[in-house]
Amino acid sequence: MTMSRAPDTTAAASLPPPGTRRGLGTLPSMVISMVFITAAVLAWVAMVPRVREISQPAVDVTSVAVQVRQETGWAISQPQLPAGWKATNARLDLGADGVQTWHAGYLAPDGQYVSIDQTELSGATDSWTSARTSRGQAEGTLFAAGRTWHKLSSPDILQRSLVLKGFSAHDLTTVLSGTAPYAQLAQFAEALKPVPAS
Repeated sequence: MTMSRAPDTTAAASLPPPGTRRGLGTLPSMVISMVFITAAVLAWVAMVPRVREISQPAVDVTSVAVQVRQETGWAISQPQLPAGWKATNARLDLGADGVQTWHAGYLAPDGQYVSIDQTELSGATDSWTSARTSRGQAEGTLFAAGRTWHKLSSPDILQRSLVLKGFSAHDLTTVLSGTAPYAQLAQFAEALKPVPAS
């Protein structure tokens, strides 16, 4: 004989009901909280000032050029440019190949970049010229500042260059490069003046 027992319902009935889950809230309260948090973040972002344009002060090319002239003894050049041009950098570089180079860069009023690089004739190797012109390919010549300059254009980037090779041991090789068209590079060449020795 098997005895079957009836389930004990009194023990189950005596357990308290499960408590409400705290911290989860209801869907509408979560949506309201997200709206308030989003509004607070947007208000904070709107109040934070943002920089619209970064401008750096103009570089004093003349003082750097005079110092380079005194240190090297080279007859380097510097352009005498009209108002609106801004010098961005000026330095005496020592390249990986050991060649010293006078370099100065400028922004034209229309936003085009133009730079001048000069070195001694002995340092102006084909690899030096290639590096300064971004592997520029010959495109002919033009006459500016009483001299014949070689026009080169880079196949890799938007860069045009004018190259004036020195003739004697005391001459410097000059490379004018930038995003400017050849006519603007020629005007830059016309503006070049020798830096005084002192």
